[in-house]
Amino acid sequence: MKKINTGDLTEGPVLSTMLLFALPMILGNLLQQCYNIADTMIVGKFLGQNALAAVGSSFTLMTFLTSILLGLCMGSGVVFSIRFGRRDDAGLKDSVSASFFLTGGLAILLNILIFLYLDGIRSFLRVPEEVWESMREYLNVIFFGIAASFLYNFFASFLRALGNSVVPLIFLAVSAVLNILLDFFFVLVLKRGTGGAAEATVISQYVSGLGIMIYTLVKYSWMRSCIRRCLHVRPACVREIAGFSILTCVQQSVMNLGILMVQGLVNSFGPVIMAAFAAGVKIDSFAYMPVQDFGNAFSTFIAQNYGAKKEDRIRAGLRHAVLTVLVFCIFISSMVRFFAPQLMGLFVSAEDAGAAEIIGEGIRYLHIEGTFYCGIGCLFLLYGLYRALEKPGMSVVLTVISLGTRVALAYALAPIPAIGVTGIWWAIPIGWFLADVTGAVYFVVRQSKKLVFPDGRRS
Repeated sequence: MKKINTGDLTEGPVLSTMLLFALPMILGNLLQQCYNIADTMIVGKFLGQNALAAVGSSFTLMTFLTSILLGLCMGSGVVFSIRFGRRDDAGLKDSVSASFFLTGGLAILLNILIFLYLDGIRSFLRVPEEVWESMREYLNVIFFGIAASFLYNFFASFLRALGNSVVPLIFLAVSAVLNILLDFFFVLVLKRGTGGAAEATVISQYVSGLGIMIYTLVKYSWMRSCIRRCLHVRPACVREIAGFSILTCVQQSVMNLGILMVQGLVNSFGPVIMAAFAAGVKIDSFAYMPVQDFGNAFSTFIAQNYGAKKEDRIRAGLRHAVLTVLVFCIFISSMVRFFAPQLMGLFVSAEDAGAAEIIGEGIRYLHIEGTFYCGIGCLFLLYGLYRALEKPGMSVVLTVISLGTRVALAYALAPIPAIGVTGIWWAIPIGWFLADVTGAVYFVVRQSKKLVFPDGRRS
């Protein structure tokens, strides 16, 4: 059988190896944020604040739904990386079949359920009447992109697990450019409103999803047999993938469910606050996306070296990663705080009614969140570290602490007249730092013990 051969993160200088592997992932997700932001900017500038609020709330919902699939793909990717680090080709192929069966089946089920319960979404998110029609129009289209999201994330996770982060970037770049062009065409030329913005996104998602699938199946011909026999995969393989990936899925889902609950609270303050939050979240996502992707790249690096039983390289990688994230976050925090008015102006037309209020509230949000990006940066590293060391349950614990604190504080503080919506903004960084302290203390307490590698051997 042909030997699997691709990128190897178990050799070479630690920091440069991580950075070179992470850079395409960072560029790829920045491009993905570009086409998410394109929807928001075009809708906000040309369709008004209600449409901006609708697309912003829809984005939060879609992030939650796709996070279920993303969590399974990320968890599977760590298993793939460990198998690759151990040079276990047969185990890798079994894992691919089991993961495709599990994640693909869930994608189909998820698509069916969300169309059946679409009307219940409005009550859960407390969407105002004046926003709901635009939001419903957007959701009726955007949900068709879930299958495309599954295809892209599954095959991208596989390629990255084997050390190839460039190809996913290429397909995402094509998709991002196409999405922006189609946004202008559907919204400005065809006048299709929020539904047109959703159509542009879905078409672009299928270009990247189908494209990366075809590339992978051609490049790695053995993958075709893995996909063909996914319906006949051994139950033991499915249980193994599920046991690891479902915890990562739970972690991603809990994280985004908490964000969704905060979105519901924000919506109760009306369209102006909804619009400010929609723009602020997009800026936030763009600002700290590089450290999120660096955390995912760091996780793959640790997982490959964990499979190869290289403890010194794991510890060196952790030191370099923490320093890199802190330096970046300090820089990006300064930029977001300084340019907050200009960033909000990208999403809100000065001629719109209530524009000054939306921009003012958005600036206040960015001044609070933007100051504390170091908190979320370190948290992404902790998530990646514990996934790679086969402790995804710890990632779930950190997520529950972070999001539980955020939701509890937001709902406790927001009803107080003297605090109001500002309490929601402050609850977010407080949750980040409580989770950071917990994750760091847990690691320090266990640092005196040697790592236990996949075969049970201690270093």
